[in-house]
Amino acid sequence: MSAQTLTPKIGAKLPVEYPSTDGEPMAQNTKQYRWIVTIQGGLAALFHDRPDVFVAGDLFWYPIEGDNKTRTAPDVMVVFGRPKGDRDSYKQWEEDNIPPQVVFEIVSPGNKPGEWMEKTLFYERFGVQEFYVYDPDTGDLRGYIRDESGHLRPVDAMQGWVSPLLGVRFDMEGNELVLTAPNGERFRSYEELAQALMQERQRAERLAQKLREMGVEPE
Repeated sequence: MSAQTLTPKIGAKLPVEYPSTDGEPMAQNTKQYRWIVTIQGGLAALFHDRPDVFVAGDLFWYPIEGDNKTRTAPDVMVVFGRPKGDRDSYKQWEEDNIPPQVVFEIVSPGNKPGEWMEKTLFYERFGVQEFYVYDPDTGDLRGYIRDESGHLRPVDAMQGWVSPLLGVRFDMEGNELVLTAPNGERFRSYEELAQALMQERQRAERLAQKLREMGVEPE
């Protein structure tokens, strides 16, 4: 291929690149990371049988085609009406122009004082219906829900609040956030889930042993 072929035409627009990372870590400490993974995993499990619900953590969201500066990466986001699957970033114009409807942010010590106002305005501008912010260090939990005028208004009381879109209940036990699925199951960390599975296997093994002692071979 000649050099002339490789040279862009004068006045031609170069393709816009949409980076999938800004070089910053996903979380600034283990506590923030654990909560991001727990919430993302809990929501993914909640909607595991819904092929039209996409759940992601720490994924760049670009709402405007051709604009790679207007972007944000919610700690967790839920999109109803889009298929599951891997993505380098969430480019809204490639997703039937459907924005994330629910987003979560986990506060870390590195967050700047005005950052949450900027995020709230961003989410309000680009169509988020529910926005939740949790600080695991202080136990501060805030929720915002879109009202009839299109603004994200604060939820008056988060204790016992049930998300209209997710059906998930929010409670606080001290500084600890408790999220409960519609079936009554609490969101748990991977470590907690692994421990519960191990305990269930141990109970099954003990039951099988008792059956064998009684002359019954468990299937």
